[in-house]
Amino acid sequence: MSLTGTPFLLTSVALLIVAIVLPLALWSRVGGPRLMRGLARLVMLLFAQITAVTLVFVLVNNANNLYGTWDDLLGTGSHVEAARDLGPDGMGGKQIKDVPKQLQTFRPADDPVVGSGVRMTDLKGRISGVNGEVYIWLPPQYDDPAYRDRKFPVVELLPGYPGSSKSWLGSLKAGEQLRPLMRSGQIKPFILVAPRTNILNGADTGCVNIPGKANADSWLTVDVRRMVIDNFRAGDTPDSWALAGYSAGAHCATKLALAHPDRYRAAVALSGYNDPAIEPDSLAGKDPRLRVESNPLHILKSANAAGKPPRTALYVSGASGDGYQAGIGLRQLAQQPTTVTVRLLSGTGGHTTEVWKNQVPEVFRWLGQRLTA
Repeated sequence: MSLTGTPFLLTSVALLIVAIVLPLALWSRVGGPRLMRGLARLVMLLFAQITAVTLVFVLVNNANNLYGTWDDLLGTGSHVEAARDLGPDGMGGKQIKDVPKQLQTFRPADDPVVGSGVRMTDLKGRISGVNGEVYIWLPPQYDDPAYRDRKFPVVELLPGYPGSSKSWLGSLKAGEQLRPLMRSGQIKPFILVAPRTNILNGADTGCVNIPGKANADSWLTVDVRRMVIDNFRAGDTPDSWALAGYSAGAHCATKLALAHPDRYRAAVALSGYNDPAIEPDSLAGKDPRLRVESNPLHILKSANAAGKPPRTALYVSGASGDGYQAGIGLRQLAQQPTTVTVRLLSGTGGHTTEVWKNQVPEVFRWLGQRLTA
């Protein structure tokens, strides 16, 4: 039974009803010695507590897509086959143009929460050594004969931690919100790509390559990116690619876009941060060297010092103390051609999916002005 499916939700509701009715019906009818009666009543109370907590968890998880599968929740899944040292460019001595095409088989998404028309595939990362599901949402123009010779810009969607690859299409309703806006021409058509980012049990990779643990950077910026280009009419230049994330995913989007201006032109960061150590489970934040090197402020400062400020456009939004200051710090360092747009959120409801959901149309309008096919 799927963790996020309707059957599990209905089962949880049914068990809670039983847990409430059971003591009401049997409390005074429990027989036997006094000790046994007490134990039986205690078991009924515990059962009621457990089912109530379970239902609350299911409702919160379904609303926020924190855990996509039982393996994610229980920490029993494995998504890393190898984590060799791939060097500073994350390619292990190879060139992207020399990597053979990786044609995939796609199937309808396994959870209706992501909306209609979404397809998915199980990708084995040939460079990163990471395996995971990738969801693909195609714009309404993709199958229009008038666009048959057109390539489309692409946005990789990154959740927070913990977070499911379904979150942008599920909790944030990105596809559902964007489809009518793209169809009417109010927003440029994009291909949306939602890859797995939760690849290690009980740990946030910080979207970095860590030899011996996981090559999360190469998974997102090489394997997933190349797979999309190989299988869809997707643009293959940096001007056609962007990243968007919230919370821990916002940190990743900013960090990856600044570190790889040869792969991405823009990034959207919603309620994010610069210092990876802000996330207690971040492996990058626990490593003194990686904590510095994966901080977007350090990446930008180093590029500026080398006389190579990246041609990267950043959109950073957040409340005071929840992402806004991170954007201000980046804007203060930005040198042309780097640009940083910062938006202060106030009275929006905190660090929640509802806040990020409401920003989807705005950030995609902004992306439409920066990306080309």
